[in-house]
Amino acid sequence: MQIGIVFPQTEIGNDPGGIRAFGEAAESLGYTHIATYDHVIGANLENRPDWRGPYSVSSAFHEPFVLFGFLAGATRTLGFATSIVILPQRQTVLVAKQAAAIDILCGGRFRLGIGIGWNEIEYESLNEDFSNRGRRSEEQIEVMRMLWTNQVVDYKGKWHSIPDAGITPMPVQQPIPVWLGGGATDVVLRRIAKLADGWMPQWQPNDDGLTQLERMRGFANEIGRDHSEIGLEGRLPVRAKNGDSWATSTAGWNAIGSTHLSIVTMGDGLEGADAHIRRLEEYRSAVPA
Repeated sequence: MQIGIVFPQTEIGNDPGGIRAFGEAAESLGYTHIATYDHVIGANLENRPDWRGPYSVSSAFHEPFVLFGFLAGATRTLGFATSIVILPQRQTVLVAKQAAAIDILCGGRFRLGIGIGWNEIEYESLNEDFSNRGRRSEEQIEVMRMLWTNQVVDYKGKWHSIPDAGITPMPVQQPIPVWLGGGATDVVLRRIAKLADGWMPQWQPNDDGLTQLERMRGFANEIGRDHSEIGLEGRLPVRAKNGDSWATSTAGWNAIGSTHLSIVTMGDGLEGADAHIRRLEEYRSAVPA
């Protein structure tokens, strides 16, 4: 099981030196990858008293593709994964191009994790349709994989039209692995079973989580797909108060067949790159590479 980290988006700050130091520290400590997630624009809550989302206009988010381009130049072995980027609110061909560029810059160590999001304000601001985002994401995956594996694509779908054209340069990995987030509902679990190279769920390896895992694997079996082909990446919050359980929790993810695990240092009052680097060091002391 490969162990990486979730980039502490909202807490690391904006100093390029600190961001570079975080990536360098992750690599030197033996972490295999950095994962990050995506919000392009935030809502102003002054006139939204009933807002229920976890983020707002004051929540800082570094753009994933730009961030990974920066960190790819500061590291040599570290992998990168979006976990996740909200694909249906972005232009498909542009995402394919950006992902190919990142894959080249990091030497073929990129995974594109995608999801459909929950924030209608982002979709409206980016001029994309919120109502059909799930179905549209399936065609987006098809289009991207074609662009990553064919120099020229001639495609006409329900939402996309590519008139005998292609992207250059093409990625190192042909195609780039596409991982899916989400879960819980059968429609999402079936989409993962059918289309995903891997799954990035939000649950922990408890009874509820394992029930979802078995349902997804069952759907894969129904369509004749070997579920062992579908990677699994867990998330593990590493808080000071649960430090004694870090090793046990890591072993729990490994025991259910996880191929990847990303630890989360956010949400524990840490601010700035140095504080998050110290937490990476503490986890490595508890769970050696």
